[in-house]
Amino acid sequence: MLAAIVFVATSGCTWQQLPSASFGPSGATAHRRFTEWSKARVLAKLHRLVLDELGARGELDWSRCAIDSVNMRALKRGI
Repeated sequence: MLAAIVFVATSGCTWQQLPSASFGPSGATAHRRFTEWSKARVLAKLHRLVLDELGARGELDWSRCAIDSVNMRALKRGI
């Protein structure tokens, strides 16, 4: 399931275009699991575990990290 979700996220294909012969679950099933995992913050927790493990091994190069943000004008003075 994780491989199917990563494939959709990195390939740019839609859930319906997911080649289920390669991954097993249908696009609808993968999307449903992605939605459930997102609500449960499973992917964020997995990301943190990977970063912690790489950091513990000394394999994390923070000099190559990037921070992305979006700035939006606050309407009505932010109220």
